[in-house]
Amino acid sequence: MRDRFVQRWLGVTLSLIGVVAILWLGATGRLELYIHPRYTVFTIVMAVIGGAASIAAFLVVPGGSQGHHDHQDEQPPRTGWRAAIAIAGSVLLVAITVVALLVLPPATLTSATADNRDISDSTVLSSSDTTALVGGDSTTFTVKDWATLLHQGLDDDFFAGKPAAFSGFLVATDDPDVVYVARFLVTCCAVDAQPLAVPVLLPGWQDTFAVDDWVEVTGGFSPNPDAAATEAIVLVPETFEEIEQPTQPYVY
Repeated sequence: MRDRFVQRWLGVTLSLIGVVAILWLGATGRLELYIHPRYTVFTIVMAVIGGAASIAAFLVVPGGSQGHHDHQDEQPPRTGWRAAIAIAGSVLLVAITVVALLVLPPATLTSATADNRDISDSTVLSSSDTTALVGGDSTTFTVKDWATLLHQGLDDDFFAGKPAAFSGFLVATDDPDVVYVARFLVTCCAVDAQPLAVPVLLPGWQDTFAVDDWVEVTGGFSPNPDAAATEAIVLVPETFEEIEQPTQPYVY
């Protein structure tokens, strides 16, 4: 009986923590660090329904099948130190869950993830329609917009004279004089996020900045002085300033 009580208490508690965590993330706008904003309402509703169903199951469904087995088949209840260890383990599991879901701040994706996902060959960029961008106001373009245009292989004349201003985090490249300013594109959730980046020509950037620093950049595009470089066109910055990570670090 005691073992079943501990199991039910643990199940109900973990279910409540999960629901509270999702509601808290949704209320603070941090749920969008894990999923696309269009799924926020759906996720919250399903979390409430699923949590309620789980709690009801733990409270209502019998924990055993008494009366249907011989006493020889029944497991004896834990006593003494075994019961204490089981209870302590359950409390520890609850504490870890609380810290992970409710105490620690949600972590955003970093350059380490970008390095593991091909930052220079995104399937999203290859399939993007640039019709609206070609005739658009370049001063409003984001990292996503510029990365899309650069990926299309447009010639130098298209980029000449077009001012750019955007923000993102830094990702190192194979060229010590070039650094990526990147953001993650989320189409469903953070698991499928793809890094999008604009190459910036900034010799010696490592002396002032570090990988994963967030920066605000302005400038214009120019052919890469290194004709053998992977990035044929790079941004030549007029300003390159460190900023705090924005509340919404992803693009959609």
